[in-house]
Amino acid sequence: MATQKLNFFVGTILNPQSDTKCDYYPNGLLVVETQGKSSKIKDILPLERGVKKYGKLITKKNMKDFGSAVIMPGFFDMHFHWVQDDVREMPKDSLLEWLQKYTFPTEMKFSDKKFAEEKAKFFFKKLTLHGTIGGACYSSIHQHAVDSAIKMAKGHFVIGNVLMNMYSPEELTQAEDESLKLTKKLIQKHGKKHCFTPRFAITTTPRVMKEGSRMADKAGCFKQTHLSETPQEIEFVLSIYKKIPGFEKVKNYTEIYEKTGMLGKRSLMGHGIHLSTKELGVLSQTKTTIVHCPTSNAPISELGLGSGLFDFKKVEKAKVRWALGSDIGGGPFLSMLDVMRSFVEQNKKKGVKGATFVKSLYRSTLAGAEIMGIHKHAGNLNKGKEGSFIVIPFHLDQAPKDPESLLSSIILPLKEKREKYGECVTSTYINGKVFEA
Repeated sequence: MATQKLNFFVGTILNPQSDTKCDYYPNGLLVVETQGKSSKIKDILPLERGVKKYGKLITKKNMKDFGSAVIMPGFFDMHFHWVQDDVREMPKDSLLEWLQKYTFPTEMKFSDKKFAEEKAKFFFKKLTLHGTIGGACYSSIHQHAVDSAIKMAKGHFVIGNVLMNMYSPEELTQAEDESLKLTKKLIQKHGKKHCFTPRFAITTTPRVMKEGSRMADKAGCFKQTHLSETPQEIEFVLSIYKKIPGFEKVKNYTEIYEKTGMLGKRSLMGHGIHLSTKELGVLSQTKTTIVHCPTSNAPISELGLGSGLFDFKKVEKAKVRWALGSDIGGGPFLSMLDVMRSFVEQNKKKGVKGATFVKSLYRSTLAGAEIMGIHKHAGNLNKGKEGSFIVIPFHLDQAPKDPESLLSSIILPLKEKREKYGECVTSTYINGKVFEA
């Protein structure tokens, strides 16, 4: 039987609990208990109380003092395309034009197995160093790219190959039977790590969505796609489906996914900006999740696609679950700190109240774990959960009065140097062990 080992971490601790609550220890102690290959959080408390409680158990060998640096949960990015890393900062005039001009040609390169393997190794190393340890990810159409991504991802990820059967470049178009055969194969190979991933209704036929959804549901896999990102996209989708037998009378985008079995408690809809009250009602009834991607939806002047502002209050009123995502490469940067900043600032500019940094932290961590159904052992730093966390250096003469002030002090100074957010995280611990680059 493996021996138990205690490790003590000192720092400024943030532990998100909800949209409005975040535990805050200006001078805190995180106690992680390791046994074999697994670890869990044994305690989280003020340092002074921790020293009294653990006394001589704390030694120079098992204690890591981060000073005033911030210790908090690793991020969950619930919507991103790892194969779009190279097009993150390409010019963006409109969603559909950007896909044709930059995204599709880039994804074609992943047909080369060696290229995909090297890219996966580079990307997921970078992602972990950015502090992201969980989420939902889109790959290219190619099986070996999915295999490489799942192999290299560190943490809690579901990853799927995009399915493209129509209105796609010839090099990225699959036959329906090919898509379904590959879906079955990937589910058998990767189980619940595989995510059934129709790119969106424009590129994926109803048959593939219906039959693939049934396979995914039977295996307990997640499903993901895009929904109502831009008015132009919605118009194009409806124009296509009104000519498809059985879909001639569809009234909205959501109805297409409802009819093809794509909605449900393990379904993730990227964006969901331009949704009617009726559509939100359907998403609520089916327990479908929306993943909001503020940096991707941001104005073109802010390196986004200019898709519009997500009405989180309307979504919450409709009781629809939601979390945050980077939407790499529609979003220009990998760091969820930039995503949090964008969510807060865009709403502030529009005079929308309630978009706080505390809320954005919860929606970038625990909310993702809750949606993935793993919140009992991941997502924040509560006792009994796995010993996974990140460290962000922060120097202070006097501790900020509350979590909101602390997060603001970390995030806002870099808003004019957004690429620097990627350098904020100096240590990423996964299951008790620091990730070594």
